[in-house]
Amino acid sequence: MVEVLRLLPWLGYHAIVGNSLMTPETNREKPLRLALIGMSGAGKTFWTKRLAASGYPAVSCDDRIEEKLVPRLAAGGYAGINGVAAWMGWPDSATYTERESEYLAEEIHTLDEILTELEKQLEKSLVLDTTGSVIYTGNNLLMRLRRQMTIVHLAACAEEQQLLIERYLNDPKPVLWRGAFQPKPGEGPRETVARCYPALIAARRQSYEALAHCTLQVAVLRDGSLDARAFLKMIQSKTGNPR
Repeated sequence: MVEVLRLLPWLGYHAIVGNSLMTPETNREKPLRLALIGMSGAGKTFWTKRLAASGYPAVSCDDRIEEKLVPRLAAGGYAGINGVAAWMGWPDSATYTERESEYLAEEIHTLDEILTELEKQLEKSLVLDTTGSVIYTGNNLLMRLRRQMTIVHLAACAEEQQLLIERYLNDPKPVLWRGAFQPKPGEGPRETVARCYPALIAARRQSYEALAHCTLQVAVLRDGSLDARAFLKMIQSKTGNPR
């Protein structure tokens, strides 16, 4: 992990939070804090797990939210991330709007807990696997997130976006539509998803880009030879050296 950390001497604390190298100013180690954002299926969980395998502490917001929803999930016989999606239902279901709000409330609670811990433990390193809906948690939380972590947007190109749509249709994950699901007369739910999902991606992309410190293209990250060290080096190249 030390070798990987040597790639990141350019990261400081607060707006972009730093590495674990000793600094002349403090003679103390600074943490590595990365928050990965982007649509479901963009690779946030994959890269979080790869960094975790390299020795970095990591947290999955999906897992934390699921833990908070367990009593409600168990009542319907649901479990796991796919169980959360099934519990929420398709966006045209009668209970979807209510459960979408319940999910978002637990996401806000989860993110607040994580950020409070980081604010109290300034030496703590963390790689955060956020949900695709993190942008809906409110400006206060998002500004706290931006102060505490380097935010990396994993962005899908047009071809990748079609893949994300197909993944959602074939293996649904929890998605907060926030009014973007607008069926037309005579249209089935899957047809509406296929038509409206690109608009949801486009709207979210603007928010992701505004929140992030840097953006990495999903197509580039699919190179099978990339490891954690290469991933962090790409972030360095995008963020630049403040010197």
